[in-house]
Amino acid sequence: MSTLSTTEESNHAEGMSSSTEESVLTIGNRTIPSRYFLAPLAGYTHLAFRTAIRELGGLGLATTDLVQAPTLLSGRRKSLELIATSENDQPLAVQIYGGVIDDLIRAARHLEKLCYGGIDINMGCPMAKITGRGGGARLMCDLQTASKMVSAVVEAVKIPVTVKMRLGWDRENLSAPMLAEEFERIGVAAITVHGRTRQQGFQGSVDLEGILATVAAVKSIPVIGNGDVCSVADAFEMREKTGCAAVAIGRGALLDPWIFSRIDNAIRGLPFETDPTAKEQIDFLERHFTLMTEQHHDYSCVLFRKFAGWYGARLGIPEDLENRLRRMDSVSEFHEIVKQILKRQGERKIQTATALIRTPNGPIERW
Repeated sequence: MSTLSTTEESNHAEGMSSSTEESVLTIGNRTIPSRYFLAPLAGYTHLAFRTAIRELGGLGLATTDLVQAPTLLSGRRKSLELIATSENDQPLAVQIYGGVIDDLIRAARHLEKLCYGGIDINMGCPMAKITGRGGGARLMCDLQTASKMVSAVVEAVKIPVTVKMRLGWDRENLSAPMLAEEFERIGVAAITVHGRTRQQGFQGSVDLEGILATVAAVKSIPVIGNGDVCSVADAFEMREKTGCAAVAIGRGALLDPWIFSRIDNAIRGLPFETDPTAKEQIDFLERHFTLMTEQHHDYSCVLFRKFAGWYGARLGIPEDLENRLRRMDSVSEFHEIVKQILKRQGERKIQTATALIRTPNGPIERW
């Protein structure tokens, strides 16, 4: 979103800090410690990453990867891994999706019984495997069905129910403001809006005017803006230009796990531009992997491979060591690679483009 230089970004963020320092945010009966959230990003924002990033400070609410309601109810291992949490991973919402109302009701009640603090209904995922089952962004095409589904879940549980959606299916069908107004009426506690349509996928830029229109459509519930926030200035710009109550950060947090602590420092008038040292960044990599092993043991070596590319580019890890991270098959090998990274970090030019985080490409109809 932002094209500001480092100096300009610093000045912009410092100018915004006083206007963003405000009252505590509440979502339903929950008090959220910061207005800057970790957005769910499929395959990346799992328990280990959420915990590691929380330890850096500044993070408010986090949301799990989306989980299909029927598979959650079946108790499949994959679903249980997606909703895994701990006392250090709070506040948290579990994101569910599905095209059958009864499945969503049962999943919501199940999560409430397990003492989760909030439920988020996904209406934003553009993937065909999700929309083809009547979930994700497909629900934005049918106001009556979407309202009936969300209302049923709200009535089924006492914990806060929120909704994440896009601006609409395409530019000709920008239904987010209308849906937001209806969802507030039926008791939704907050709404997150990704500033793109389903047709856009992850292409182009976010539409801040579209988020602004959604904010204007509700009376009192928080609207959380989402999309293309990769810096402190981006986060403040979204708040300033849309009036959103909070900002959810996805790919920007993967590329800079310190973004929440930077924002927190900026709000408090403290320095926020200084990058963590090479050692601090590698310590984060190691902490992330260690937390994964606590949940997945040796299988963490396989799961961690998808992170190798962005860790390699973001931390300046030499390509041969990045390739070893992609192929490692034991915890001991990981620690040996880290020793080599500590010696050779910085040999490679550091990259920060969000393209390092894999998102679907090609014709969206094939997603």
